[in-house]
Amino acid sequence: MTDPTTDPLASASEQHDQHGRHPDPDPFPLPDAQQARAQRVHTALFRVAERHAATEKQRARQTHPSVLGPHEAVRLVAFLMSGAARLDEGEPEVDRADITAALTLLPLVRGELDELEAGLLRMARGRGMTWPEVAFGLGLGTPQAARQRYERLAGRVRAADESDEE
Repeated sequence: MTDPTTDPLASASEQHDQHGRHPDPDPFPLPDAQQARAQRVHTALFRVAERHAATEKQRARQTHPSVLGPHEAVRLVAFLMSGAARLDEGEPEVDRADITAALTLLPLVRGELDELEAGLLRMARGRGMTWPEVAFGLGLGTPQAARQRYERLAGRVRAADESDEE
């Protein structure tokens, strides 16, 4: 059995000094990656909103003026079901067919999101971002993980494109 007072691998709760006291906590702990990412998500959303979606006209650039996109349809059904959005007067309640329609669209939405992410990663690299910078933006631990993610996405997008051509 190891002695927690001298074992460097013992947990902080097991470590004591020679008088049986716990040592002072580390004044410079590593940041919690999930907490840091959550804070960046909030900051990122507001940055893009302030710079590129401050007006209704700017926000409308990403939507089709007369046709609901698949991701918008799925999100709308989910928002209505959860209560995050309210039905207009006279609008029918979300029913099983609406839910089935939204579920039917999910694979298409996932494919579009894969294309969007792969394209954004290609453009980021084309604008000089390094793999460490990309990894940071994606919340991944290593540049290798970011590169592997891109390669998986690009492979899925290529496979989807090839199956669409057949």
